Amino acid sequence: MTVMTSSVPPEWTSHAAIWAGWPRLPEEWGDAFENAKNEIEVFLKTLAQTTPVKIACGSRKSYTDAWMRFGETPNISLHTVLSGDIWLRDTGPVFAQGKSGLVAHQFGFNGWGGKYVMPGDEMTAGAIASAELKPRTRHDFILEGGAIDLDGEGRLLTTRQCLLNPNRNAGWTEAIAEAALREALGVTEIIWLGDGLLNDHTDGHVDNIARFIAPGVVACQRPSGADDPNTETLGQIEATLRATGLTVITLPSPGLITDEDGAPVPASHMNFLISNGHVYLPVYEDHYRNLAAEALAKAMPGYEIIPLPARHILSGGGAFHCMTQQVPEVPR
Repeated sequence: MTVMTSSVPPEWTSHAAIWAGWPRLPEEWGDAFENAKNEIEVFLKTLAQTTPVKIACGSRKSYTDAWMRFGETPNISLHTVLSGDIWLRDTGPVFAQGKSGLVAHQFGFNGWGGKYVMPGDEMTAGAIASAELKPRTRHDFILEGGAIDLDGEGRLLTTRQCLLNPNRNAGWTEAIAEAALREALGVTEIIWLGDGLLNDHTDGHVDNIARFIAPGVVACQRPSGADDPNTETLGQIEATLRATGLTVITLPSPGLITDEDGAPVPASHMNFLISNGHVYLPVYEDHYRNLAAEALAKAMPGYEIIPLPARHILSGGGAFHCMTQQVPEVPR
């Protein structure tokens, strides 16, 4: 399979920097607000040991708050960037390698189908592109970065639950969606999964259920425990991926993780970030965290697997992958 002349580099390509969000809307977090910031601080300071981190602060108060935690931290810089809250994977640009360097793809954004509209989110992609001094290519359809995953050799993973949801692009069919993705991102093969995790308010983002870890190699989860709320869904995902001919490896899911009311939350070991030889694996005080790290280490020899707590970050809607966006290193 030939790499396109204009394509999105896979996540394991070298990164010049990682953009990350900083929480600024307490009403979106409830009682988890301070604990989430503590977990994010640990994650970003760990990440900054090997990759430059650029923190997007959506307000003056947010900037001051972030400065108190990161102001003297090597390899971390703070930036005033228009944004709602922290979910830059979905609101930020998708960087692609073009003929003359990096291009920032900017897609429409409508608050995850109008469910979570936060002031500033629609401006984030353009603001980050401007901060990186990269030209923008604007697309007239709605697409969140967490809804797609690419292997750099033309393959793209997504879900019908999200991409064909009428709350994004009314009237989209698989054929219309595939044509738009091929034209925008230079992909040649779209692999469709069905539904995402139970109670995932993103309407089934693929970065919570299946991820490429090498060209043609995809990771997904197998159910953990008799009470895993996603047993049937995870089985369908694995079966679909195996039927495509991809090499499939499985990690244990976190199992049943609940909120304060006892409802299942979409905890996932898939929401990891790959960056510069390291994999930052979200864990949720779950019994399967060590098994997940061991399985990922076996599947990704040469990478350092770093499990980090993300239970309180999940209260806001995601984990490490959801809150970051990479800037690929430009070949010289």
